[in-house]
Amino acid sequence: MFTGLVEEVGTLKSVQRKGEAMVLDIQASVIMEDLKLGDSIAVNGVCLTAVSNQGNSFAVDVMPETYRHTNLNDLKVGAKVNLERAMAAGGRFGGHIVQGHVDGTGTITGVTRDQNAVVYDITPSHRSLFKYIIPQGSITVDGISLTVVRSSGEKFSISIIPHTLAETALSHKRTGDTVNLECDVLGKYVEHLLNFGGRAEGAESNSPKQAIGMEFLVENGFA
Repeated sequence: MFTGLVEEVGTLKSVQRKGEAMVLDIQASVIMEDLKLGDSIAVNGVCLTAVSNQGNSFAVDVMPETYRHTNLNDLKVGAKVNLERAMAAGGRFGGHIVQGHVDGTGTITGVTRDQNAVVYDITPSHRSLFKYIIPQGSITVDGISLTVVRSSGEKFSISIIPHTLAETALSHKRTGDTVNLECDVLGKYVEHLLNFGGRAEGAESNSPKQAIGMEFLVENGFA
């Protein structure tokens, strides 16, 4: 599990490709302090496993499923990537619950200044993600825990403070670039449990499952 608080920006040293499989060699310093083989590292928000440690760099395998559904397939030598080690049991929980399981990608469609902040407009690759993207809710963008400031159903916006921009690879992103998106896991689990129908394990039922809508929310005292 991660928190979405990026520890450092790494540099991609080499990329080995074989079809839709990849091995990434990433140069880093901070996370190398206690890195062990088999450790989980979030690379641009994707949970990957360290398979080698060269002292000032580490390697991770990227399987075809990850290649197809994240922006790791766009990486080229010299690219900057956000890095975070798995959360320590005694650490502070400064971001939100991040699994490193990317829900989809998004395209940056606008970058504007708002006094001391920079606002990024992002259009998700799948509109279905908008059911989890709510104003003032949490979202992970390339491994960064951020707050949604606006969501229109076509795009959403995040506002970045100078510190976050300086300490992450987001400062290297421009309009048209792709970012990894992970929505708040709490909303996904709530939706799944409510749509599951509330049946006991192994029980059979011929009654149709009730979709979550205004009628459902009113009937169950949520609205």
